[in-house]
Amino acid sequence: VQLQASGGGLVQPGGSLRLSCAASGTRLSINAMGWYRQAPGNQRELVAVIGTGDNSNYARSVKGRFTISRDNRKNTVYLQMNSLKPEDTAVYYCNADVGSGSYHGSYWGQGTQVTVSS
Repeated sequence: VQLQASGGGLVQPGGSLRLSCAASGTRLSINAMGWYRQAPGNQRELVAVIGTGDNSNYARSVKGRFTISRDNRKNTVYLQMNSLKPEDTAVYYCNADVGSGSYHGSYWGQGTQVTVSS
């Protein structure tokens, strides 16, 4: 299973970015998909997660500013980030739970840098 993330970059405070992550290389069910981030010196933390039924959860720090969505036909998850703050600066990783029944695997994308700075 490969997860290819894209969409990071440099943006000014208050700006927006949209991250995408496409899953490929599997015929197994792709279940929950999510975004995590890791800033220098910090542990990786959950940003947002979305289930197959579009139920979603967000970290308190991004609620109301970020929106997670998915296109199941394309096996792709998106993260729309608005009103970005310098503290949102981090490497963002996508994650997918793949499998069904007795097998479930957790897969990670390669990470995409988001820098919020004036």
